[in-house]
Amino acid sequence: MLDWMVWTVPTAAVFIGLVVLLAGMGVWARLSPPVARRGFLRIETDRGDRLYIGLIAAAVVLAGWIAVTDLPMWLGSGCAVLVAAVIGRWG
Repeated sequence: MLDWMVWTVPTAAVFIGLVVLLAGMGVWARLSPPVARRGFLRIETDRGDRLYIGLIAAAVVLAGWIAVTDLPMWLGSGCAVLVAAVIGRWG
């Protein structure tokens, strides 16, 4: 099904995960409208804003991980998920 893009299974899993995450956030926003609040980011953000900022921050962490270290990528992925989770919860 994904042969036309020459995607690997991990790449397809990431994009499918993003689609599921965004769809889930849409359903959650419909059931419980988001409320803007101030966290450690010092700007008013709602759930969707924090998700977007967290995804961008995770991408920066992963790019930095690749550029700076030779450690395994699964450690970098864990750090990126942790950064996104912290921003999502307390950002």
